[in-house]
Amino acid sequence: MATSTASTSSSSSSTAAAAAKLKQGVILWLEGFREACCLHRVIILCHRSRRLLIRTGQCFLLNGFIFLGSVFILKSFAIPTLQWILPDVCPHVEFQEICTSSLVLKLYSVLRMVLIWLLHLCWFYPLYAFSIVLSTIWYNDIARHGFEAMGKYKPTARKEDSTGENSVYRDKPAGVEGIMIGIGEQVYSVLLLSFFFLEVSATGFLPYIGKAINFLLLSWMYAYYCFEYKWNFSGVSLDKRLDFFESNWAFFAGFGNPCVLAIFFFPPLESYAVMATLFPLFVLTATSSEADQLVNSKRKIWRGAELGRVPIFYIADTFSMWILSFLPVRAPHEGQGNKLL
Repeated sequence: MATSTASTSSSSSSTAAAAAKLKQGVILWLEGFREACCLHRVIILCHRSRRLLIRTGQCFLLNGFIFLGSVFILKSFAIPTLQWILPDVCPHVEFQEICTSSLVLKLYSVLRMVLIWLLHLCWFYPLYAFSIVLSTIWYNDIARHGFEAMGKYKPTARKEDSTGENSVYRDKPAGVEGIMIGIGEQVYSVLLLSFFFLEVSATGFLPYIGKAINFLLLSWMYAYYCFEYKWNFSGVSLDKRLDFFESNWAFFAGFGNPCVLAIFFFPPLESYAVMATLFPLFVLTATSSEADQLVNSKRKIWRGAELGRVPIFYIADTFSMWILSFLPVRAPHEGQGNKLL
């Protein structure tokens, strides 16, 4: 009887703990989602900085007007016009004799495909590559101008507070050692995010649950991309970024959801154009977000209780470490005392 009572009590405690964790996860997810949707901050920052307004406008012009407009023209006018000129079936009675042979219709189909392919080759693919290169530069400028508008961008300053996000700063050693550590972090970061991108792409092909997993991983990926600009300008070390990100996975899943919802149901070309247009907005909301203070305030309410760390980058980290094992460097998160050779 006593054993049964103890078992029931233990089961009730486990259920209550699980319910508390679920509640914390939902609250943090909602906070992340709300932070991503605080687009009024973008208006305030653009009002403070003319350079930020110009750079954001240039991004909208290239990706929203030129790129997305070109996709709209292709789908709404160019392809329907080609289908009318080179139809799959012969709609005109006077040309029925010409269209009796299936060879003619096949020729029309091939010509139409070739012309559409040439449109992609001569316009969309070069524009896509040009947009990626230029947007990458502009996104960095947008985040920097956003930091300047907030009065936080100090290239030579190093903050050393023990509260807030300043607690995740780490001073790198001076001289050659500091330079090598910075290079090592960049190499590891590129490898990590590249393998994570491949992982995200691969999950989309899984049956049944692939789309759901792909949506979640995409949310984390875009959330990390948005906050990475802020962490770079703030001087946050890579190991601290990953620890903070994986320890607050629910918040960042919520932050990334609006980013992915904007593109998830579009074909690849349209989804890139939409994301490239909207991405600066989410970069600025991340730049102006006080994620650490928000999370810490919730932990005070929960008396320090945490959801626990989820190894989001475990697979990507494993492959990155395998690649780095062939190079004369050590991964940045192996220890702050380790030197990069």
